[in-house]
Amino acid sequence: MNWLSEELCTPKPIIAMCHMPALPGDPKFNRAGGVQSVVDFVRRELEALQTGGVDAVMFSNESSLPYLTKVHTITTATMARVIGELRREISVPFGVNVLWDPEASIDLAVATGAGFVREIFTGVYGSDFGIWNTNCGEVVRHRAAVSGENVRLLFNIVPEAASYLGSRTLADIARSTVFNTEPDGLCVSGLTAGSETSTDLLRIVKEAVPKTPVFANTGVHLSNVKEQLAIVDGAIVGTALKKDGYIWNSVDVNRVKAFMEAVREVRGA
Repeated sequence: MNWLSEELCTPKPIIAMCHMPALPGDPKFNRAGGVQSVVDFVRRELEALQTGGVDAVMFSNESSLPYLTKVHTITTATMARVIGELRREISVPFGVNVLWDPEASIDLAVATGAGFVREIFTGVYGSDFGIWNTNCGEVVRHRAAVSGENVRLLFNIVPEAASYLGSRTLADIARSTVFNTEPDGLCVSGLTAGSETSTDLLRIVKEAVPKTPVFANTGVHLSNVKEQLAIVDGAIVGTALKKDGYIWNSVDVNRVKAFMEAVREVRGA
């Protein structure tokens, strides 16, 4: 787990989601404001997160609902433009997540210099967006082909809005994922973004693969952060940092500061 402290510069890191509004091609894209409105919005979100003291950020197209498992080129291109315009303003380590397309996420990471991606790389799932039938071998070879060997891969093995199509236990899934693919981290989620991740599931995964970083992927907030970080190695946080704790609101810098103060207490203990 050395890469967590070496690259994210702290134990128990908090990776804050920097959600982009709807992009060109998405049903809710702001045609009147255009792409510049996306850049302006993300700039404000990034500033609030960094001012609040998060350890890292991850840019994602959270508002591209309903999600695609193979995104259109315009999505990746627009995200690259936004991150490119803000690149000099990013003062913390950052990653990217093109929902839900592993190869597009890696392409975006290589193009922008992101250090990590989060995706569904393994398994077959029945989801609200259809069948997720992954091909990790192809994705890893694609990463090599586009010179992305240094991009860290965070595997979401309990994805939101989806159910594993198989009878294996979560512990076995975690063990075999680590054995077969050597992920840089595993992410465990609740039902949807903002939904609390079961501590029982977190314990199962962490006990199954004690040497692999495990992240609580959804629903970590001020009242449960101490309990969750006592189990896992870090957290990916979005909704808890928004105004009124509502996912589609803007980031509230005061909520970020309060949350990170609680995290520092955990680290100190």
